[in-house]
Amino acid sequence: MQLSNEISNSYELLEFLKKQNLLKEEPSYWWPSSSDFEILIGAILTQNTKWTNVEKSLENLKKLNILNFEAIIEVNSTVLVEAIAPSGFKNQKSQRLKLLAKNILEEFGSFDNFCQSVNREWLLEQKGIGFETADAILCYACHQEFMVVDKYTQKLVSYMGFEFETYEDLQAWCEYGINENLDKIFELYGYEISLNKLYCRFHGKIVEFMKSNRLKARVKE
Repeated sequence: MQLSNEISNSYELLEFLKKQNLLKEEPSYWWPSSSDFEILIGAILTQNTKWTNVEKSLENLKKLNILNFEAIIEVNSTVLVEAIAPSGFKNQKSQRLKLLAKNILEEFGSFDNFCQSVNREWLLEQKGIGFETADAILCYACHQEFMVVDKYTQKLVSYMGFEFETYEDLQAWCEYGINENLDKIFELYGYEISLNKLYCRFHGKIVEFMKSNRLKARVKE
């Protein structure tokens, strides 16, 4: 099967990607992190950089025992800046991490309560958090039912002949095809996969497909 404009909705795209066996060696929810808290921090650090750089920053934070809100707030700014330097924009990101940690503790009291209670509107009010970062936090760290769409997603569906004016239009297209075909998807997977896990794996399949350089070979000109 070739990826082409014959794919008319996101369910058919998911079906195509699933046949590629892209996530065989990946974690169940795709995002490469050992904890939901690390996912939250990583979602901020990964802005405008490669994930390999974020992993170096997270390892530095682990060694310094700065992977909790209280530690992020209390640590000397210079220490935090040096720890996350591999991710780039170190001064800006350190300030945003400190502010976010402070705001979360003031508003929610704990990380667990944050994950259960936070909504998209609150996240988008935080400095430095846009649509993609907010949805990554909601989907991967908080396990809420939001589909992350990124530049890989936009490029892929563009090859399929679809163009969207806004992030939210593209997200709606991705989510609609999934929600309208859940029965077929359960058959495809062989069990009633949760919508959150499905969104995680669908986004992961898109990213891995685009990174694998298979696109040029499979897309019809």
